[in-house]
Amino acid sequence: MSPRLRLRAAGPGVTLQDAGRYGYLRFGVTPAGPMDTESFLAATRVAGALAAIEVSLGGVELTAEDSAIGLAIAGGAFDARLDGRALPCAAALTLQPGASLTLRAGAAGAFAYVAPFGRFDLPLVLGSLATHTRAGLGGLGGRGLVAGDALPIAEARPGPAAPMTICAPWLSRSNEKFRVLLGPQDDYFSREAIETFLAARWRLSARSDRMAYRLEGPPIKAARGHDIVSDGLAFGAIQIPGDGAPLVLMADRQPTGGYPKIAHVIGADLPALAQLRPGAELGFRAVSWEEAVEARALRAKALVEGARLEPLAPELTSEFLLGRNLVGGVSDGAD
Repeated sequence: MSPRLRLRAAGPGVTLQDAGRYGYLRFGVTPAGPMDTESFLAATRVAGALAAIEVSLGGVELTAEDSAIGLAIAGGAFDARLDGRALPCAAALTLQPGASLTLRAGAAGAFAYVAPFGRFDLPLVLGSLATHTRAGLGGLGGRGLVAGDALPIAEARPGPAAPMTICAPWLSRSNEKFRVLLGPQDDYFSREAIETFLAARWRLSARSDRMAYRLEGPPIKAARGHDIVSDGLAFGAIQIPGDGAPLVLMADRQPTGGYPKIAHVIGADLPALAQLRPGAELGFRAVSWEEAVEARALRAKALVEGARLEPLAPELTSEFLLGRNLVGGVSDGAD
């Protein structure tokens, strides 16, 4: 029997994701895939995996069955613990049978990823394991994961003997204002409306999910109306519906839409935007096509550098410090 990862607990919105389901947009099937592609890559590259469990703010608790399973975790600043011992939010470890790995919402971030040292032994749908819950495709029966689910792991192997920190240059990021390319329907909006969109401080609504992030702030009105001939939608497209509240389309977006798109968040900034929590404030800054391409190239260069493992920094307890013999000598002060 294959080793299994058993979910002892799972909050809403926990799913299985791989890089996404591509080549089917003309049939109305969107890719799904991870919300934060860079954290997903950090976990899967360290584990040598193609897919990961995407953990939402509700958290998850995992245990291994039948044999030890190596795991890599990365994402937002979640509270990660192995049998109660605190771990870095980006770490590689070996989960022994009966041991417990928990991830709970921590200081920041909306998603974390758990990738096995092996592969999820589940059938692919249209060539992908990515879960799209609205369409009922992929993952485990096309649904979110729940407590009690068991995920078989083929070619399972252990991780490091002791937990280690994952160091990946692309995981360091912060955005005061997210960069956007205006269009393609920015001509539907007056200059004043575009200036309002770029100058406003927006708040991420609680009515946000993997399909779209809804923004609260000043209403943006389209001078030429809020209906267009439906066209294709990309990850990061910002639609303006009739109520004037911008919608940033995310991983589970619909394939086409009939609202004008005032702008698109550039790809280099999408992972950081995806990690925002409801209530977070954000803004936008228009950039040129050349700046967007340069930003993409810089992120791609960082991704090529890869991720490395480092030993955990020791806890600075009094016992640890006293055992280091840190005093190199004494002086009467006359020196």
